[in-house]
Amino acid sequence: MKERLWQIIKFIMVGISNTLISEGIYALLVLLGVHYLLASTIGFTVSIFTAFLLSSRFVFKEDQNKEKRVWWKVLIKTYLAYIVGFLLNLGLLSVWMEVIHLDAHINPLIDVLHTMGWKKAEPYAVAELIAEGINLFIVTPINFTLNKYWAYRQKSKEAE
Repeated sequence: MKERLWQIIKFIMVGISNTLISEGIYALLVLLGVHYLLASTIGFTVSIFTAFLLSSRFVFKEDQNKEKRVWWKVLIKTYLAYIVGFLLNLGLLSVWMEVIHLDAHINPLIDVLHTMGWKKAEPYAVAELIAEGINLFIVTPINFTLNKYWAYRQKSKEAE
């Protein structure tokens, strides 16, 4: 149980660094006027390989009592697992922005930001950032599950 908890903590730590890379790129690009879907794609693409490297080394270490992993298969599965999360993220972003129109519901927040001196805070851009933040709480557990039980899974060694 302790080992599993520690693995989750390490996954969260890797996820935080990965998220900082991805979300930092996303926020910068959105604030520069790049469409939110393209900004998310670029942030995702830049951060996914880092996530693979860190997860392989620190989170899902290879168990020497089980079959050895083939690194390129794990890499492909990791990309596929993150692509599932990415597509879910894009779909949810579209729902928040195009169906729910999150920007129309955040005027009190915009007023606070303007009061704090951020006069250039535009409702649509702020809503894009909020939407991406909400998605983290939905997509992250799904990514952990796919990575742990599929991408990094090791089979037991067969009895000789």
